[in-house]
Amino acid sequence: MTPEQSRSILQIALLAAFADGTKDDREREAVKRVAEALGSDASLDFPALYREVLLAKPDLAQLAGTLPEPGMRRLAYEMAVGVVEADGARQASESGFLAELAAALELPVAAARELNRAADEVAAAATAPAATGAVMGRGTLSGEELDKLIMNAAITNAALELLPETMASLAIIPLQMRLVYRIGRSYGYEMDRSHARDFIATLGAGLTSQYVEQFGRKLLGGVLGGLGGGLGRTVGRQAASSGMSFATTYAIGRIAQRYYAGGRNMDAQTLKAAFADLLAEARGLAPGYAEAIAQKARGIDTRSLAALVGRI
Repeated sequence: MTPEQSRSILQIALLAAFADGTKDDREREAVKRVAEALGSDASLDFPALYREVLLAKPDLAQLAGTLPEPGMRRLAYEMAVGVVEADGARQASESGFLAELAAALELPVAAARELNRAADEVAAAATAPAATGAVMGRGTLSGEELDKLIMNAAITNAALELLPETMASLAIIPLQMRLVYRIGRSYGYEMDRSHARDFIATLGAGLTSQYVEQFGRKLLGGVLGGLGGGLGRTVGRQAASSGMSFATTYAIGRIAQRYYAGGRNMDAQTLKAAFADLLAEARGLAPGYAEAIAQKARGIDTRSLAALVGRI
């Protein structure tokens, strides 16, 4: 993949991030921080791409023209679907953007529909009825069971981050939302997707920005299968983004546990400060679970992501 092609795919990602036209200031600022964190080099200046997308809105047909291979075009569309689905609420303007993108990429209608359907299923799994063997009732999980739930979610998301398939990243945000959903219900609260989504956003862990960062790191780091260096399912070297996914998910689970156990009495400022402390703590824990994460990654079937989320 050439630098121009990588730039085009990243521009499409950013266009998707702002396709609804109503992204709130918190999310817009979070995406900006992601662009700055990913940094710049001689060929890929992510902060500059961010500014260009906001000010000039590059033409989709021109961007698609730089992606001649069907695999690259599918990759670009998968990424855009993931960005749009990240906040769990696809707007009409976002559906319109995806339709326009699919046409520009000359993606077969059936293929686009299948990708949309798969993304919708994964998003819906965040608040779906309990999978077999999972306990979903209110007030039913002990402290030990919650500990296991949080750690399992953190390891699973870190494992998803190791996989080269773009679709794997689709499950990371829904899994975090499901974790919050289950914790809240365990403490007796009525929960739905909006409760979990708003809680995570309040922490400062933006949903759209998380996905953009996950995808951006995979693209820039060459962890996208044959398109980005052919790493495939090699998980011997844990990517830095895997450790971050572990830490973010773990910290979300822990702060949710405190919040709902304490009767939801923590204000936004307190939540953010506590989350930041837990995130720093979790970053130190991540290396100790490298083998468990690698083992988990080897057992994930990306064709069954909705079921994977539903089992949490």
